Amino acid sequence: MNPRLTQLHKVQLAEEENRGYIQTSTLILLAFASAYFSRVLDSIGFPSFINFAHFATIPLACWIALTKSRSKDREQTAISWMLFAGLFIFLWIMFASALLNDAGIINVIVNFLLFGEPFVLALTMACVPMNPKRVSWFRMWVIRFGFCNLIWATAQYILFVQFKMHPKYWNPDYIQGIFYESGAGHVVGSSVALTFGLYYWVSEKNAPLWKRLLPLTWGFWQMLVSDSKQVMLFLFMGAALLILTKFTSIVEAIQWLIGGFLAAYGLLFCAQNIPACSAFNTWARPEIYGPDGEATLLKTASIRIISSHMTTPLHHLFGLGPGHTVGRLGGWMIREYEHLLGPLGVTSHPATFETWQAVINSWLGDQSSMFSPLWGWAGIWGDTGWLGLASYLFLGYIVWAHLCKDDFCRFTILSVASCGFIFSQMEEPGYTLFVTMIIMIRWHEHRIQKL
Repeated sequence: MNPRLTQLHKVQLAEEENRGYIQTSTLILLAFASAYFSRVLDSIGFPSFINFAHFATIPLACWIALTKSRSKDREQTAISWMLFAGLFIFLWIMFASALLNDAGIINVIVNFLLFGEPFVLALTMACVPMNPKRVSWFRMWVIRFGFCNLIWATAQYILFVQFKMHPKYWNPDYIQGIFYESGAGHVVGSSVALTFGLYYWVSEKNAPLWKRLLPLTWGFWQMLVSDSKQVMLFLFMGAALLILTKFTSIVEAIQWLIGGFLAAYGLLFCAQNIPACSAFNTWARPEIYGPDGEATLLKTASIRIISSHMTTPLHHLFGLGPGHTVGRLGGWMIREYEHLLGPLGVTSHPATFETWQAVINSWLGDQSSMFSPLWGWAGIWGDTGWLGLASYLFLGYIVWAHLCKDDFCRFTILSVASCGFIFSQMEEPGYTLFVTMIIMIRWHEHRIQKL
């Protein structure tokens, strides 16, 4: 058979299959939007439970995609099964941890979704066959969502900083884009803005240079005016980790090292010479680092506190229970949404209170989230132990090995992993689901190119 006719037949089959999935793909986009815009809806008067809507819409979209999918693509099927198996293992380890520590069933559900939701979305998009037109449709909406965040941040800057609308909002932390009125919304908004800017730069190769630079410089501006300097840190960390993966190719490694050196030097120059970038000097205090430095002691406080409560070998394997340590559920959500989670039987643990007390007692506690002892990887380990951490890393490996088809996708994954050492942003749906959408769109584009 003529190879060109075979490729055409495959494309036609994909288009025929995709006609039955227009509603599913639309549901996927709406489910993503329910997480991406939940803070905006909350701030304009919707009930606070709107922030939890994505916990229902994302799994629902996944269930519909799994039950309706008729894809014959072996790669899609294999990846879908691997993601499903990884999520199943992660969920049952969390259940075992809850049984061991008398955690509430609501703890299991919410904590699993906080950590596992990006992989649920990846599974949803992996099992749905898409033709080039549908992939472009997804890409168009993700770009629109990215610009929406930038526009909201600009409006907040004009209203809060330039016109000083209300004294409460004069703090740059309130320049949060569409993640308005959330605890670390300025960091989340800037993370999405810079990730979007980089995505637009690498994906719009045929656009004029000014058009490709616009979202990137706009995102950098949002990071500066909102004082979200830690975003730049974990993006640099992601780039540095990516460079380490390039040592198999000397030429490519040298190119990345040169680029990384120039970027680091440029940031240092800006911090020392440009007033708008002076906030980066907050970290330039060598005396707070080292084994006995205040920054080191505060950052590792959660490790020491959690370890002190692990009284049996099973605690080391399964942790202290979902939502019982320093993840987003235990660290923030139980307290913020007590009126919603309390009646559902949510449980807590003294380790959380002791960690917050360490923050209060330290003079660095309110300086920067860079020094916070409530960070993502500590939360996974504390809640679910070494087995939970291993199962989460297994899910990350599936995405890295089978879904990341270019260096930009690998960079975004490593950046998410890096921010897990700083704060709890690995559990922020607006950011992690945005990254997942970008990775899956590029994966589908790569898959279609092979047809």
